[in-house]
Parts: sequence; C-alpha cells; structure tokens
Amino acid sequence: MALPPTFDELISKDHPLRIVNQIINKINLDPLLREYKGGGCSGYHSRMMLKVLVYGYLNIIYSSRRQEAATPENENIDFMWLSAM
Repeated sequence: MALPPTFDELISKDHPLRIVNQIINKINLDPLLREYKGGGCSGYHSRMMLKVLVYGYLNIIYSSRRQEAATPENENIDFMWLSAM
C-alpha cells in the first residue's frame, strides 16, 4: 500500500457501528442540551458521548472506565472512529 488506510476504509459499510452513528445523528438532542447547565472544564460533544455510550452498551462494555480505555489513542478502532480520534 502506498498510503495507510483511513478509518473509514477499515470499517465495513454494514458494520453495526455505522448504524449506531446514523441513528444517533437523527435524534433531536435539543431537550437534553437545554437541561445541561455547563460550567467547569470544556466537555466533549454530547452527541459523540451518546454514540460512544450506546455502542459500548451494544458491545457489553458497561463501565465508563472501560469505554474510556477503548477510545482515542488507546485500543479499539471502532471507538476511535465514533469519537473522531
């Protein structure tokens, strides 16, 4: 290979990860965002966090610490794709 593959090329088109991504993208999060008061350190985008949470539950990863360990710069390409690194 002349160039390394992108994450998009490594995830198949029929992978459940893409279904979770499409469904969460269609959900209206406005009621949730209105309730969020903010403050403190800047946080991650709520839509991305919901994708990671739902996909983690789909893969029987219920612990937020284990989900965090699977996200960017760690071990799981699926979580890296969802969180956009």
